[in-house]
Amino acid sequence: MLYWVFFKMGIVNFGGGYALLPLLQKELVDKRGWSTNEEITDYYAIGQCTPGAIAINVSTFIGYKIKGVLGGIAATLGFVSPAFIIIFIIATVLNQFADYWFVQSAFKAIRVCVFILILSAIIKLSKKSIVDGITLVMAMAILGLSIFTEIPLYVFIIVAGVIGILFNWYK
Repeated sequence: MLYWVFFKMGIVNFGGGYALLPLLQKELVDKRGWSTNEEITDYYAIGQCTPGAIAINVSTFIGYKIKGVLGGIAATLGFVSPAFIIIFIIATVLNQFADYWFVQSAFKAIRVCVFILILSAIIKLSKKSIVDGITLVMAMAILGLSIFTEIPLYVFIIVAGVIGILFNWYK
């Protein structure tokens, strides 16, 4: 069952893990109850810090939570199987069609869709994550620094964790 749930999500994984975050939230939190909003937010954060694609990492975490090591393996394989199959098919025929106007137009439209899906995920996550003035200031600082510097993303997450611990300890 885990394999097929993640296989279905993997089929629509266009644009990378961030674009899939709203679907993961809807499927894993709202529909199946396999995770809470807080847990899925933590999984996103950890998934961003660990090697690999965030959506695959979240799939592994959820699978492991539900059925242990075998569940983690099943969820991960379920999620990556469609991508492997689709990429294999595309790789065999893409060079023949890449220069056609309709293929290029489709990719332009898909990029817009991916942007909106990522923005939707950001808005949903911000409602649960930005809860006071301190988290708002942190969000704005991280946004600015991530746009205008080359600081690796894992540094932001580590520093945010330390700041969270220090503020909690200070209170």
